[in-house]
Amino acid sequence: MLKTLKLINSSSIVKKYEIQDFKEDRDFYFLKLKITFIDNNILFVKEYVSQNEYLYSYHWQDNQDNLLIRWDNSPHHKELGTFPHHKHSPNLEESFEICFTDVFSVIRDRLS
Repeated sequence: MLKTLKLINSSSIVKKYEIQDFKEDRDFYFLKLKITFIDNNILFVKEYVSQNEYLYSYHWQDNQDNLLIRWDNSPHHKELGTFPHHKHSPNLEESFEICFTDVFSVIRDRLS
């Protein structure tokens, strides 16, 4: 979680962010963020990380609430080679971006 916040705080593409929820214990953390970028597009972040699980959803939308890309690892779409990792852009695709850093890099490249 600290790595995520450090990346956000040090980036010139982030206009603002809000921690909408955060829970942690000795064995897990749950983080929910809303990040607004300099173009006013928004990324909604949900991460649950424990020793045995890593669940995520990164939902990137424009300032009109239209989906740009959503990355997640919900265990459906077994037909994809990157199962359970996939993205909707808006069509269903394999996804090789499987963590916040990967997703943030995609957005940073598009905003540069």
